[in-house]
Amino acid sequence: MAMKGTITTWFADKGFGFIKDEEGENRYFHVIKVANPELIKKDAAVTFEPTTNNKGLSAFAVKVVPDSKYIYIAGERLKLTSIKSYLVYSEDVPVETRIDKENPVLSVGILMNSIKPKTSVQPDETRSLKKLAINTFQGTTLIFTADEIDIDSTVKMLKL
Repeated sequence: MAMKGTITTWFADKGFGFIKDEEGENRYFHVIKVANPELIKKDAAVTFEPTTNNKGLSAFAVKVVPDSKYIYIAGERLKLTSIKSYLVYSEDVPVETRIDKENPVLSVGILMNSIKPKTSVQPDETRSLKKLAINTFQGTTLIFTADEIDIDSTVKMLKL
């Protein structure tokens, strides 16, 4: 039965520390029993499996709960803990689609000029556009495209 606790003491040089569990008991833990040791710090919240060893109460399968972080995607502030799921997919879009949030009403003439003449674009030509859809626990779905954000680096942030 997993328990929650807080790291009260951490000896980085020795690789062990103590967790105060939900009942106020101190439990020994060792760095090799921690799933994400790079996040260990005093006062960090953890979940763990309670056990005992020859020295008394201890903890294994320790996971440090990451600080609730915000990430910014194309100007949207998202709390990592509010993200329920995400999906990366590709969609075919017309080649002449260009996102320009400053001037949404661009005449086709300007768009055609911004496309290099040597690649003559057929009106119905499409390109594959990578998109990222993020679903939140609040029931919102946000969709970002590779034209707006670096999808790979954003997904790395989501995986933390």
